[in-house]
Amino acid sequence: MTVIDWDSDGVVGALHRPSGPAAAVVVLAHGAGGNHNSPMLRAVAELLCERDVAVARIDLPYRQKRPKGPPSPSGAATDRAGIVAACAAFRGESAGPLLVGGHSYGGRQASMVVADDPSVADGLLLTSYPLHPPGKPDRLRTEHLPSITRPVLVVHGASDPFGTTDELTSALDLIPAPTRLIDLPKVGHDLKPDRSGAPRLAADAVFEFFAIPEA
Repeated sequence: MTVIDWDSDGVVGALHRPSGPAAAVVVLAHGAGGNHNSPMLRAVAELLCERDVAVARIDLPYRQKRPKGPPSPSGAATDRAGIVAACAAFRGESAGPLLVGGHSYGGRQASMVVADDPSVADGLLLTSYPLHPPGKPDRLRTEHLPSITRPVLVVHGASDPFGTTDELTSALDLIPAPTRLIDLPKVGHDLKPDRSGAPRLAADAVFEFFAIPEA
C-alpha cells in the first residue's frame, strides 16, 4: 500500500493505493469541523486499502480555503462540485465500482451529489449522516433522499444527537435503492473510531453490501 499526497486540478487530499490492482475506489469527504486527516476517514481508508481497495480522502473546497472553521451554507454547491471533481479524478484507479461518501457533512453533500446525478458513483458510504441539527428533529435533511437510486450503506452511533436510530431508519425508507444501517450502541457522532470498531465494521460491510470481490 502507498499513500500519496494529492493536489491536482482543485482536488486535494491523500490517495491510498494498494500494491496490486484495485477492486474498487472509495472517495471520502470529511465532516464540518475536520479535514481529510480525520481519524474515521484514515482508519476506514487503511482497512479498505489493505484489502485492495483504492481510497481517496479529500479536503472539501471550503477546507482548502481555510484550515479551520465550519462550512458556509452558501458554499455547499461548491463543495458538491469538489466531490464530483474528486470522483472524476479517481475513477480510473480501478475498473471496479466507485463509492463516494464520508463523515457527517461530507457524506450528506455526497448523497446530494448522487441524488442529482447517479452516474457520479455506484454507491454511497455514509458515516454519521447528520439527519437534523441537534435538538431540532423538525428540521430533517431528507428532501433529496427519494431521488437516490444507488445503494446506500450508513454507519451510525445510537447516541448521535444528529438523529436517533428510529429517525434514521425512517429516513432510509425514503430511498428507493437498497440500504443498510449499521447501528453502534453507546456511540455518538464521532463514532469513536479508535475503540468502537466502527472502521472495521464499515470496511467489512463495504465488501458484503456492495459485493466487491476480494483477492
